[in-house]
Amino acid sequence: MSTSLNTAQPKIERLTHKSILKALFKDQMISVNEAKRIDKNLSESSAAYSHPLLGIARSLPSHAQTGNHLTLEELCEWFARTLDLEYFHIDPLNIDIGAVTQVMAPQYAKQNGLLAVATSTDSVTLAVKNPLDLSWKPNLEGLLRKDIKVVFANPSEIDRYVSEFYTLANSIKRSKVSDESAGVSIQQNLEQLVDLGRRGQLDAEDHHIVQLVDWLLQYAFEQRASDIHLEPRKEQGEVRFRIDGVLHYAYQVPPNVLLAIIGRLKTLARMDISEKRRPLDGRLKTRTPDGKEIELRLSTVPTAMGEKMVMRIFDPEVLQRSFNQLGLNDRELDIWNRMTTHTNGIILVTGPTGSGKTTTLYSTLKNLATSEVNVCTIEDPIEMVEPSFNQIQVHNAIDLTFAAGVKSLLRQDPDIIMIGEIRDLATAEMAIQASLTGHLVLSTLHTNDSPSAVTRLLELGMPAYLISATVLGVMAQRLVRTLCPSCKEPDNIDEKAWHDFTDGVDIALETPCKPVGCIECRQTGFLGRIGLYEMMEMSNDLKPLIKNEADLSRLRSQAKSDGLETLRISGAKKVSAGITTISEVLRVTPFND
Repeated sequence: MSTSLNTAQPKIERLTHKSILKALFKDQMISVNEAKRIDKNLSESSAAYSHPLLGIARSLPSHAQTGNHLTLEELCEWFARTLDLEYFHIDPLNIDIGAVTQVMAPQYAKQNGLLAVATSTDSVTLAVKNPLDLSWKPNLEGLLRKDIKVVFANPSEIDRYVSEFYTLANSIKRSKVSDESAGVSIQQNLEQLVDLGRRGQLDAEDHHIVQLVDWLLQYAFEQRASDIHLEPRKEQGEVRFRIDGVLHYAYQVPPNVLLAIIGRLKTLARMDISEKRRPLDGRLKTRTPDGKEIELRLSTVPTAMGEKMVMRIFDPEVLQRSFNQLGLNDRELDIWNRMTTHTNGIILVTGPTGSGKTTTLYSTLKNLATSEVNVCTIEDPIEMVEPSFNQIQVHNAIDLTFAAGVKSLLRQDPDIIMIGEIRDLATAEMAIQASLTGHLVLSTLHTNDSPSAVTRLLELGMPAYLISATVLGVMAQRLVRTLCPSCKEPDNIDEKAWHDFTDGVDIALETPCKPVGCIECRQTGFLGRIGLYEMMEMSNDLKPLIKNEADLSRLRSQAKSDGLETLRISGAKKVSAGITTISEVLRVTPFND
């Protein structure tokens, strides 16, 4: 499909800053004085810009000065509209890099300011820097034997991705299956520090795999991924990123290249690269392109198609976030602070994997870890290294289990003990022993809601009277995606639908919003996540109901009578405030709400 430009009366006849400034003024995007100032600045400047729009964008006053500064993105969108062209935002996660880099040679792409962004059997979509000069188009259509659709994209993004896409494709093409990281020197500490982009200490034959690993990590950080999945398949290895709780396809690589990438990552994480028959765990620390340190936890498992690796990304800055930023409202925070200020007892955090339990516990411990107290943890694995804690890693091979670890910690004069998870009766008994001897114990369980934590402990074999005597409270939590603040719009929610959603609880609808989609949120309408919380304090009315054959429905009913607000109600308050949506809350909250 060919693209016809608006050539009858074009506003911009040549790709120069003067022509563009004239059109901007005509469209009342800038004042005449602003146009004259920028023209003079660019005419006198010795700086070379690859595109006039880049020079104009950098010559505009900052937002702080005017409050209405035109961004480069806005200028590019206006430019595309002016020429009656589609504006294309380049998202690497939505582009088949292997396919588009086969369309033309990198030299040709750079020379003509082109980047293929989509290809099919009969057409190719090309993002161009100069849509006023399509002299190359007939020849390229003849060579490709396909129709060419022309779109306009941010010229700085075209420059960036022409370089990165072709470098990536070339690295995959030239990658070797041999152990590319045999010569790497490993520091003998818990975490290996990997500086992205440093090549000098590596042999030449390692260069391409190092580039692939750099690209993989950098793109994951840019896209706000929480997990990276490297998955072997029969024909191609797949790379996927989990962003805001949802997996997104990122790239495909040949199986032998995926094997080499996993091998390098295993070496950096001090894992046994020769062992592919059993699951392995490791960790490393790296830096983002802007210099911020990030911790990664690596896990491998053998599959029918080969070794699969998942890397969970931990941002140490999450420990600096306030509880309000995590999603606790004032009421929930008061309850949580009331529970965590006890000097002894057990506090449980429940929820499925990936619901933010670890973040909540680490943030809590960070607040409690003053110079007057000794905070100790026993974890499997240690997810984030925190200097103010004394952290122990579980090693089942040498009988260092959760229960054994807690038993050892009791001889270390602790004030606060965090147990990664209560999985069995032995660990539960040690948690009780610790709380009865004057220690505050925090731990996690996998249950649907907070009342279910009681029945789960009973199922493990804990006596009912000890649960009543030691458990201070339970907090259940979930994570929901938050609406993108840049594009969300007001929403009208039917009164009956709202009444059914809140189960009749009187919650006023304040400013409900709906997702739209924009460049900031990758057209999803959601940007980031926030917690939903359900707080259950162990009241005097609740304790008598804790029996060896406890009725969960009665426990839940009494907890609500004591003031428990369910996860659904916590979500409804965030829907009312325009933070998330009903469908998001329904997606993550249990049915029994």
